[in-house]
Amino acid sequence: MSDLAEVTKRRVNRRSLLKGGILAGGAATLGAGLFGKGVSAFAQGTSAGLNKGDIAILRFLAAAELLESDLWTQYAELGGIGDQLPVEVEPNPALNPYQAALSNLDTDGPQYISSNTLDEISHASFINAYLESKGADPVDLGEFAILPGSSATGSSGNGRLTNLTQLNVDTSWFVRYRSRTNPDFGATFPQAIKLNNVPAIPVTDADLFGTAAHIQAIANIAAFHFGAIEQGGSSLYAAMSQKVSSPEVLQITLGIGGDEIAHFLEWVDFAGNGVQPPVAPFTDPKSGLTFPNFDKTFNPALQTNLIFPVPCEFINAKLPRCAVIRPTNPKGIAAGVVSFLTAMGLFIGQSPEFSKVLTTLANQADAAQRGF
Repeated sequence: MSDLAEVTKRRVNRRSLLKGGILAGGAATLGAGLFGKGVSAFAQGTSAGLNKGDIAILRFLAAAELLESDLWTQYAELGGIGDQLPVEVEPNPALNPYQAALSNLDTDGPQYISSNTLDEISHASFINAYLESKGADPVDLGEFAILPGSSATGSSGNGRLTNLTQLNVDTSWFVRYRSRTNPDFGATFPQAIKLNNVPAIPVTDADLFGTAAHIQAIANIAAFHFGAIEQGGSSLYAAMSQKVSSPEVLQITLGIGGDEIAHFLEWVDFAGNGVQPPVAPFTDPKSGLTFPNFDKTFNPALQTNLIFPVPCEFINAKLPRCAVIRPTNPKGIAAGVVSFLTAMGLFIGQSPEFSKVLTTLANQADAAQRGF
């Protein structure tokens, strides 16, 4: 399209899935209780109520949720609703350029970002508290909150666990969920759009208050990153649930896993809105990054209005295809998640000790077996 600034003036409220609950208090509230309670991330502990495997699974999930909480807090500080009224109440809110660009993808985008952030913080806090209630050690990653993050107006300036300023965003999930094949059967998928060495948040005020095309490109990168993160969480919980022994721990993994799926489905739609009119096509003059109109040349693998998973191979290729979360193979799932996040650049600048902690937690979780 010729003028992205005009899109901001023509926002349409497309859904109201998350009307309830205004996230108030801004970044300070979002960051409260983000990390664990001062217990080394290596400590595993023992418990009369849980076996070793369930403790290891929950500790890795706690670490994953702390990482998610950290990255979503960064998104919420700059792009979330904060203490503003939702668009249903105030149809013309005062938005910074990043919020406006996200709202071009969905007018409820800032609310969704803040709600997703609250969910992830609640997951981390709950799992750690549950571990403690069973006599097991929670996970604390606070010593690794050393990354600088964004200096743009709105950022708290707090130290971060994760890097959102220099990402290689894996967009193959967009193709995977439109495919009849399954990575559990060895299928591989191309990138929907190449997003290498790119920021998903405005790094400085020069980004935040730059051209409309530049900040829209950053918002579009974030949209694909949202989907990449939440599809990973959906698969992680589905896979780990197969290794759990305790019915109560299974209740936790299924319950939280279902929430991760709810997140993912919203971001599928959100990302698709960035590669169709009225937002796309456009090119960021600063980076040269182009977001094409996926709808111009019809390709089922890139169809923007396919929100739900297409039926695919499942359990046995001879059985009828079934719409499912994919992958769900539990073998090496935790280590795979660490590798996936690392390859995306989420941990650029972190210490070797941080990598050692995550690898140890992942290996312990992958070693868990039902009944042990």
